[in-house]
Amino acid sequence: MQIKKLLREKRLEDIVDKNLITYDPKEVETIIQVALLCTQSSQEDRPKMAEIVSMLQGVGLSERWAEWEQLEEVRNQEFSLMSHQFAWAEESTHDQQAIQLSEAR
Repeated sequence: MQIKKLLREKRLEDIVDKNLITYDPKEVETIIQVALLCTQSSQEDRPKMAEIVSMLQGVGLSERWAEWEQLEEVRNQEFSLMSHQFAWAEESTHDQQAIQLSEAR
């Protein structure tokens, strides 16, 4: 299961090492959010080290996280649309091949 989904569902116990007896859920959530921001595919979107330190201290993380979630939603919608268009194009290709095969030669 994706870490983002576990985080969204507040299922931190599925993320944290089972051997860790006590932990602060808010700290775990902060660390995971910062880690996810740092692992974005585009280098320009990743926070600078000074921003990371600030976010770990509780400054600016909520705003940056909200921006990231919005961007992820847009990317997911675009991916879904592209996947749908690709599937349609692929189906269209198969139909044309079938038509060509059915014509007299």
